[in-house]
Amino acid sequence: MRLTIFTDYTLRVLIYLGVHRHEGRLATISDIATVYGISENHLMKIVHHLAKQGYVETTRGKGGGMRLARAPELINIGDVVRGAEEDLAIVECFRKGARKCPIASACALGEVLERAMRAFFEVLDGQTLANLLQPRKDLARIFRASHASRQL
Repeated sequence: MRLTIFTDYTLRVLIYLGVHRHEGRLATISDIATVYGISENHLMKIVHHLAKQGYVETTRGKGGGMRLARAPELINIGDVVRGAEEDLAIVECFRKGARKCPIASACALGEVLERAMRAFFEVLDGQTLANLLQPRKDLARIFRASHASRQL
C-alpha cells in the first residue's frame, strides 16, 4: 500500500495545525510550506480539501490563515486517509470498470489483498490526530528550528 503525496501532505498539515492550535494565531500556508519545503500552490489545494472535509477552518484576507476546525481527538486518521486518497484500489482487479482478469475465478490474491487493506485501515481507524501529536514538544521544537533556519 502506498499513499499519495497529497495524503502525506494532508496529514502533515493536520499535524502542524495540531501542534500550533494553542498559540492563539492562525497558521498560514506560507508557514507550513516553509517548515516542510512544500509548494504553496500544492498546499492551497490540500487546505481547500481539508476545509471542505470540515477538518480546517480558514479565514481570508490580511491576518487570515487556518486552524483546526475540530479537536484533534475528533479527527480520525483512517477517515482522513480515505477522504484524501482518490483511488484505494491497490491492484487493477479492484478498480471499477477494470478489465476482467483471466484468472479471477481461481485467484486468491484478491481476498488476501482485501484482508490486508482492511487490516491497514483498522490500524488507522484506531488513531486520531491527538495520537500523532504525542511528541508535541519535540514537534514544536522541530517546527521552530525550521522556521528559524529559513529566516537566516
